[in-house]
Amino acid sequence: MNKQKISIILLIIFLVTIGLTIANALLADSNSVEKKSGSLTIGGKTVHYDNAGKCVDVIDGNTIQVYGVGRVQLTQIKTDATNSNAEKFVKDACLGKTVYLDIDDKQPQDRYGRTLAIVYTDTADVNKELIDQKLAEISYFEPSEFKKGEV
Repeated sequence: MNKQKISIILLIIFLVTIGLTIANALLADSNSVEKKSGSLTIGGKTVHYDNAGKCVDVIDGNTIQVYGVGRVQLTQIKTDATNSNAEKFVKDACLGKTVYLDIDDKQPQDRYGRTLAIVYTDTADVNKELIDQKLAEISYFEPSEFKKGEV
């Protein structure tokens, strides 16, 4: 074989190897959670969660995409759709991290099929932080397992 054919074969092998490495990295959930439900302590308070997964996208200030769960609407809060500060806060708090979801037992999904939940990270109650930082306001609705003002 001539040098040009050998170079092409080596280039193809290299590209296939790179492609397989990238595919493996995208398919592997390196931040997976063995136990999908449980409890964790945030700021001295123990909270219980029903599901967990990696936040793979932030749609807006109160909607995220969670691997293995789908779209999650942060329940009992309302953010202005144009509030880029709320969206930035949620991105900083959640994107690429494991989030823990306390799913509303009385209304687990909204009419758009989004899971309704209080969202926690290892260090924060995201719903509460949005309210405390005045990036969102309480938007209580029924039916809900959460009491008014609990979020």
